[in-house]
Order: sequence, then structure tokens, then C-alpha cells
Amino acid sequence: MAATIKDVARAAGVSPATVSRVLSNQKVRAAVKQLGYRRNTSAVELVTQRSKVIAVLVSSTQTNFSDQILKGIQEQARVHNLSVMIIFAGEGDAEVQAKAIRTVIERSVMGILLVAIDLDPSNDELLENANIPFIFISMTLKNSAFPFISSNDFDIGYQATKYLIGKGHQKIGLAATDLDSFVGHLRYEGYRDAMRDNHLSFDEDWICGGHFTYEDGVNAMEHYGPQTELTAVIASSDLAGIGILNQATNYGMKVPDRLAILTIDGTQLCDIVRPKLSSVTQSFFEMGANGMDMLVSDSFKEFYSMYTPIRIVERQSV
Repeated sequence: MAATIKDVARAAGVSPATVSRVLSNQKVRAAVKQLGYRRNTSAVELVTQRSKVIAVLVSSTQTNFSDQILKGIQEQARVHNLSVMIIFAGEGDAEVQAKAIRTVIERSVMGILLVAIDLDPSNDELLENANIPFIFISMTLKNSAFPFISSNDFDIGYQATKYLIGKGHQKIGLAATDLDSFVGHLRYEGYRDAMRDNHLSFDEDWICGGHFTYEDGVNAMEHYGPQTELTAVIASSDLAGIGILNQATNYGMKVPDRLAILTIDGTQLCDIVRPKLSSVTQSFFEMGANGMDMLVSDSFKEFYSMYTPIRIVERQSV
């Protein structure tokens, strides 16, 4: 005689109703698999009027500092039971930025974190009118109405220069820095003021433009040349610093005996080259974590801006 639900329930030590629910769930799961059903998260969020997705717009700059920022964002997203959607927003292209912003605001997102995005002024209104909370990360802004979390870029330039002067250097270059950007200009001003405060003159030829890439570092060192009068160079990023280091090595210039190199960022790249690169180290993980926490906090509306700490980390290149 075939077993009944009551027999199964008795053998399992549960009620017949429990057995019935289990069997029903198995049928439902089989139907879901057969039909390819997916839960409509957007529909749920429309009903609850509460998104659980944070959009992260990331600059396409060819540097590696954003890794730690994204790690900070993702770790705190888990704490708040939120998901993260990452979209690349180009590098200094207003049209690409606008497309990335529209991609985000046309979806259901709780907030937007913009990582190292130097927003073109033509896109300010697009971002503001979306009525979605947003914070810029690792970007000091001219537009004081926009909230940001970043290092103090003037202080980066000043402290880097002051540190090298303290080590006995007087002819110091500033390499691979985008002087057309607000961040790059602030770092230049810090460099300039530190030189002047220590009664040191400098040649504008010691300032090399660029966009923080490895190639920009190589190009800067090629600009300086093997016979340069410089005894130290501040690199705009770790990648640029490696470019300077490698090209200096190609010239037969010993680092740090002939040329000292101090990079800005202080990521793990500083430890995997030889000599290890001394750095002005930024608090990237904290930027991402603080940005996520602030974006979802009740006090967000009162938030304006925040500077995270920097520190000089001595290794082998100075």
C-alpha cells in the first residue's frame, strides 16, 4: 500500500502540513527553473519606494588607486545590506560622463558615489536635477555646493615638497600632474608655496604635465633628461613614479643616490618595485567606506565635505 502524507510526517517527526508545504515548494522551484523566472527587483522597489542599490561612477584614469576606494565602498555596502553597481565614466569627456549619469538615474538607485570624476560643468545640472543623493570621492571640487570626501590636495603638494626639502633637496620637479584640473592645480600651488616658504626658486621647466599614468612618468623623465639638474621629483601617482624610476634607470641614474623619487598615492605598487617607492600615502579605503556610510546616513543632508588624512611613508627611493 502506497505511503501517505501522514506516514511521511510521522517518519520525519513533522506535521502533515509541513510535508505538504515542502512538496509544494519543490513543484514551485521546478516551475521557476523551467520557465526561467527571475524576481523583478525594480517592481519590488517601486512598491516599497526603497532601492537597495548604490551606483558607483568610476573614472577611467589609468591608475590603480580606485581599487582601495571600491573595497571600502563594497565592505560598507555589505554592512548596510546594499548592492553596488559600477559604471565607468571615461576620463574628462563631458559626453561620456553625461551618458554614465543618465544610465544611473534612469534606474532605481539609492545614491551615487562618483570616484575621481572631474565633472564637466555642463553636467552639474543633470546630476543635481536627478534628486538622488550623491558624493564625490577622491576629488576636491571647485563647486562648493557638491559634497566630497578627499585628501587635501594643496596639502599633498605642500607636504611632499617640504619633506624633500627636509631631506636636503633644493631642485625638485613636479611630474605627470594635470595642471588643467582643479586637483592638479591645488597640488602645484602646494608645491609652489612650500618652495617659496623655504626661500627656494624653481624653474617652470621643472613642472611636467600629464594624467597620472605610467607613460606620463616616462615622458616626464625623458623631458628632464639624464643631465637634469633636479635631484628629486614628486610623481603625481605611483604608476607615474614607476615610469620615472624605470626611465631614470635606463639613463643609468641611481635612485635615490642621483635622483630621489616621492610618489603620491601610496598603493601596493610602491612595495613591488626596487627600490621601493617612498610616498605621500592617501587614505583611499577610508574615503570609500566613509562615502558609503555618509550616503545612507540620516545626517546626509547636513554633510558638506570631508578631508581624510595623508602621511609620508618612507621606503627606499628618497
